[in-house]
Amino acid sequence: MTTLAAPEVLTRCRRLVQPALQEAVGRLHPWVSEMAAYSFGWCEVGGAPAVASGGKGVRQALAVLGAEAAGAPGRAGVPAAVAVELVHVFSLLHDDIMDGDPARRGRPTVWKAYGIGPAVLAGDALFALAVETLAGAGSDAVRLLSAALSDLVRGQADDLLFATRPWTGPERVRPEEYRAMAEHKTGALLGCAAALGALLGGAPPTTVAALDRAGRHLGVAFQIVDDVLGIWGDPVVTGKPVHGDLRERKKTFPVLAALDSPTAAAGQLARLLESDGPVQEMADLVEECGGRSAALAEAHRRMALAEAAHELRPLLDYLLRRDL
Repeated sequence: MTTLAAPEVLTRCRRLVQPALQEAVGRLHPWVSEMAAYSFGWCEVGGAPAVASGGKGVRQALAVLGAEAAGAPGRAGVPAAVAVELVHVFSLLHDDIMDGDPARRGRPTVWKAYGIGPAVLAGDALFALAVETLAGAGSDAVRLLSAALSDLVRGQADDLLFATRPWTGPERVRPEEYRAMAEHKTGALLGCAAALGALLGGAPPTTVAALDRAGRHLGVAFQIVDDVLGIWGDPVVTGKPVHGDLRERKKTFPVLAALDSPTAAAGQLARLLESDGPVQEMADLVEECGGRSAALAEAHRRMALAEAAHELRPLLDYLLRRDL
C-alpha cells in the first residue's frame, strides 16, 4: 500500500487508469467519442487537444486503492476504475441537462456545446460502455455496479424533488433526508469504486462490503464539503460565483441545518429564501444559525466513519480540507 500524499496518489492512479479509459472511449462512434472526450477534458469541440484539465480522478483512485487493499496490484482495479468513471461522467452529462447548468470546470457543458439530444446520446453511450467494460469481470461485479446505479438514480430523483418542496412547514426537507440523498447520489458511486476494485483484486465479501460503506460515508462528506464551498468558497478556486448556491436557492446541507435551528434568525432566513432577499445577508444568517459549523461537523463525522477503511486514508483529509 502506498504511503504517498493524496495528490501523488491521485496522479499515480490516473496514470494507471488513463490509457484504458481512453481506449474504451475510443471504441465509441467517432462523434460520440468526441463528445465523451470533451466531457473528460481531453479535447475541445471539434476534437482539437484541450488545455483544460479533467477532474481529480477520485473514483479512479478509490478503485485502484480497493484492489491494493485486497493485496492485488493496482492494475487489477483498472476495469473497475474505468467502469465507475464512465458512469460518473454519464451522470454528470445528464445532471447538467436536468439542472440547466451551462458550464462545468470553466467550459460549456456538453449539452451547451453540442446540444441536448447529442449530450443525452453521449451519456447513454458511456453508460453502455461501463457495463460492457465490466461484462468480463463476472456477475458479482455487474451486480455491484447496477446497485450503485439504482441508488444514484434514487438520489437524483430526491434531489430534483427537493427543489419543489417548501422551505418551512411539515413538508420541508429535513437534514436527515438530505444525508440519505447525498449517500445515494454521491456516496453510492464512491463506495462502488472502492468495493469493485477490492472485488476484482480478490478480496473477501466482508472487505468488499466494508469498503463500500466507507466510500458511502466519504461521499456524504464530499457532498457536504461541496455545499460549504458552494456558499463560502473562493470563486477563483471553485470556479463558481460566491454565494452561488444561495442565489440559485439550492437546498444544501448548511441551509437546511440552519433552518432547523430553533432561533428567530432561522425564521428570518426562511423569509429571505422565500423572497428575493440579499444573498450576503442569507449567508450571514446561515452561519449565525450554525449551518456552516453543523455542515463541517457532519463532514468530519462521516470522514471518521470512512477511516475505518484504512486503505482510503491517503485521500480522506485531502478531500475534506480542499479549498475550505
